[in-house]
Amino acid sequence: MNDSVDDPRPIDVHDPDKGPESPSGENPLDSAKPLTIRIDRKEYRVPPELLNDGKLTGQQIRRLPRPNIGPDRDLFEVVPGGSDRKIDTADGVFIRNHMRFFSAPAVINPGCVCGQVARHSYGVSSVNGGGRNAAQ
Repeated sequence: MNDSVDDPRPIDVHDPDKGPESPSGENPLDSAKPLTIRIDRKEYRVPPELLNDGKLTGQQIRRLPRPNIGPDRDLFEVVPGGSDRKIDTADGVFIRNHMRFFSAPAVINPGCVCGQVARHSYGVSSVNGGGRNAAQ
């Protein structure tokens, strides 16, 4: 077999000798070794019976923590050296040992500048601009 980088033959991911490897060098499809992932800084074991060709759906990942990650939160895969990837419930995610995920509020309320904050931070004497009528 030619191990050249220029080898045009596709990789057989079901062959443990040829499959893709995780950054740690472990074969991610090796069912003999338990897989663990981290969600919101907590470690979870991935039951091998959940894996479908080495993948979990976003919904399956959301169900690993107790309590589950609800629809009010978005789920993201941590991508080292890149932009984190949002995982929707139907998305299939190829699971590697020690992958990291985090959840964040789906809707973020940025707040407002009003009252005392406006007076002290911006030199405004009131919310409507120093006693002027809001229609001005």
